[in-house]
Amino acid sequence: MRAPHLSRRTVLVGTAAAAALTAVPSLQGSAQAATPTYRWRNVVQGGTGFVTGVLFHPSVRGLAYARTDIGGAYRWDDSAARWTPLTDHLGWDDWNLLGVEAMAVDPVHPNRLYLALGTYAQSWASNGAVLRSDDRGATWARTDLTVKLGANEDGRGCGERLLVDPRDSDTLWLGTRHDGLLKSTDRGATWAAATGFPGTPSASGQGVTLLVAAGRTLYAGWGDSDGTAANLYRTADGTTWEAVPGQPSGTAAKVPIRAAYDKNTRELYLTYANAPGPNGQSDGSVHALCTANGKWREVTPVKPGGTTPDGGTDSFGYGGVAVDARRPGTLVVSTNNRWALVDTVFRSTDGGRSWTSLKDSAVLDVSETPYLKWGADAPKFGWWIQALALDPYDSRHVVYGTGATLYGTRDLKHWAPQIRGIEEASARLLISPPAGEAHLLSGCGDIGVMYHEKLTASPSRGMASNPVFGTATGLAQAAAKPAYVVRTGWGDHGNGAYSNDGGQTWTPFAAQPSLAKDAPGPIAVNADGSALLWVFVHWDGTKYPAHRSTDNGATWTEIPSFPKGATPVADPADPTLFYAYDTDTGTLLASTDSGLTFTARAAGLPSGDVQFELVAAPGRSGDLWLSLKGNGLYRSTDAGVSFSKVTSCRASYALGFGKAADGADYPALYLVGSIESITAVYRSDDEAKSWVRINDDQHQWGWTGEAIAGDPRVHGRVYLATNGRGIQYGEPV
Repeated sequence: MRAPHLSRRTVLVGTAAAAALTAVPSLQGSAQAATPTYRWRNVVQGGTGFVTGVLFHPSVRGLAYARTDIGGAYRWDDSAARWTPLTDHLGWDDWNLLGVEAMAVDPVHPNRLYLALGTYAQSWASNGAVLRSDDRGATWARTDLTVKLGANEDGRGCGERLLVDPRDSDTLWLGTRHDGLLKSTDRGATWAAATGFPGTPSASGQGVTLLVAAGRTLYAGWGDSDGTAANLYRTADGTTWEAVPGQPSGTAAKVPIRAAYDKNTRELYLTYANAPGPNGQSDGSVHALCTANGKWREVTPVKPGGTTPDGGTDSFGYGGVAVDARRPGTLVVSTNNRWALVDTVFRSTDGGRSWTSLKDSAVLDVSETPYLKWGADAPKFGWWIQALALDPYDSRHVVYGTGATLYGTRDLKHWAPQIRGIEEASARLLISPPAGEAHLLSGCGDIGVMYHEKLTASPSRGMASNPVFGTATGLAQAAAKPAYVVRTGWGDHGNGAYSNDGGQTWTPFAAQPSLAKDAPGPIAVNADGSALLWVFVHWDGTKYPAHRSTDNGATWTEIPSFPKGATPVADPADPTLFYAYDTDTGTLLASTDSGLTFTARAAGLPSGDVQFELVAAPGRSGDLWLSLKGNGLYRSTDAGVSFSKVTSCRASYALGFGKAADGADYPALYLVGSIESITAVYRSDDEAKSWVRINDDQHQWGWTGEAIAGDPRVHGRVYLATNGRGIQYGEPV
């Protein structure tokens, strides 16, 4: 699944904007208080992201690792049958390291684990890093690289680009996208360009797509061939590299995707496609190289290009490949990007001479993660299948990753998500209702809106249906009528819906403005549910006029006085009041006629490319808090006529409210921001006069600036949106 480019969300307020706020009065605050003890857990959704690699340890039964494109790495705990996250310690400044480009284990030293981290290779992203561990990821040493990696870019489902040299455990190899092949001779502590490697780096290419050992010989796939030049190289001595003779060519073998070596038959199997994937592949093949004599043979199960039953073209590439360590000539391969006939996993027991599609006899059980039904649709066997692994100690234990989960089988017929512990959602919207069955409603990228009747189990209703959304863009609840909820997003049959039972069931708006088709943005509902305000912003940033409905979405009218692209905020106590912050002019606007018209109030606020969040304190009218990200936190108690700086807070990226502490008459505040120098998660029980940090250095989850919400029924409980580690919730111990 895709995540937002975070560079769009971490823009700091400039010095001119900061100066504009220095003249307003200040609310004095005290220093940070002592840190309480919190327990942090994931709200269970169940995967919800792209698992890009799975690696069984070749010499330890029950030990495996998984990597994801934006959500870190995990270790399989065989006794508990769940995955343990390994990179939650990465903090705010290291958000770009939550994507795992590659991983490697040492067959000789089973406690050693290596990760190559870096989500984006763009100019605005930080350089990559290598983590190395001697205790299976419990603790880490880190080396920062001088190059960038791209775990959430095209090619992220290709093979492992990181490899421990089979001849020397101190030597590691790392293939990069734009900087060639790197080598370390001190177990990853330092890195330098590998001499003699023939691939020519490109600023826009794929570079090395895989590294694999076949005995003592190393092979490297190269993703920048035009289909005629060499794309597979090898070295027998670690110094001299050559193009592998006789390798396949043409469109169907343009990009080597993954490779697996059968040491019993001495054959190296490779999957190919005409693009790196996971999207964009329309052709591909599978080939076997006998390393003993250098002979190649094509073993493609089904060639792309056939005709589908409806007259379309059966286009796809090949993705994963894994061999059976116990049965010579037994292997599995996967198709990828096969949308017409749905991707499958093929299995062969005779070295690829004949194949069986495991999809054809598969029985899928997604009861543990019902959202995989995608509304009323039956679950699909898979899509984006590039991660594929076969347990070296159990020939019938196969796992494969998709764009949303990790399926596993123990009998080659019955499949179910083997996903416990992996949570990768890019969460964006959070509501904790004041009453009802569910303590949480969420809106995420790719998986829309969920109703969490339990925090410890995937929602039984799955993704909100009628309509089904891919990515949610808006979620709002009527403060005085909490059974009424509205949501917006990228839908299959409409882009907006309402609920009269707190988000359990939904009804599409009877109509929607034409702008909603291509630019569904945030939505707000006033306190009594009588007025809706829907904002429209295209994915490219183009802003359009907001629209208003007073008949539950049956009709809509444009609001000329509403600032284009602003996020509307409803007053929680007065149904006639709405607010909006116009960053084009640096002005807070308000409506006193339920959103019909807006007029300016406070001026001189930051303007331009400013990131912000406007939040209304629950149960109070006119009590507004303005998070201005790196420029701090401001408050208005007169419905936006004036704002005062909260001096106890240096930076405010996300702000929410929860139940007041015993004896307190103001809701608890929860903050993602910085009180001193550390960006962390904080709570205030005294109206922001003082703060306590409630997360710790082992629970940071990279970038967490999207949303935070306290529970209005449980003091101290807080829900935190992450970009790749799902929804975290913390409670005092």
